Amino acid sequence: MLSIMPIPEWARDFRPQWVTLSLIYWCLALPHRVSVGSAWILGITQDVLYGTLLGQHALGLSIVAFAAATLHLRLRIFPLWQQSCIVLLLLLLERLVELWVMGATGQVVPSLWYWMPALTSALLWSWIYIVLRDIRRRFNVT
Repeated sequence: MLSIMPIPEWARDFRPQWVTLSLIYWCLALPHRVSVGSAWILGITQDVLYGTLLGQHALGLSIVAFAAATLHLRLRIFPLWQQSCIVLLLLLLERLVELWVMGATGQVVPSLWYWMPALTSALLWSWIYIVLRDIRRRFNVT
């Protein structure tokens, strides 16, 4: 819901990547239940919602989910500020894959503001991690 909620024009370049952040969390918390298949479905859903090329978001999210699920044991032991740095790299990876797809299909290459959502998302990682962890514990999701 947060990714499609209307926001002011000036804030569009700073909108966090909510879907990717939640996907990374669930891949770290429950890698046996949420992984590449879930990421693919989320990505296709995003493609349909945004009207982009079918598979554009799905490819990026699948790569991020694979990396997060593969490294989940290592990433979970890091403190939150170090996790934020790794999450920033994963978010930049997703943006890079989407940029590659846009370039390969002849779409207009965006400005440097294109990278800003990855930075704002990484800054929100600690908050997202704590909120989703509390939700997972409250509802006993295992």
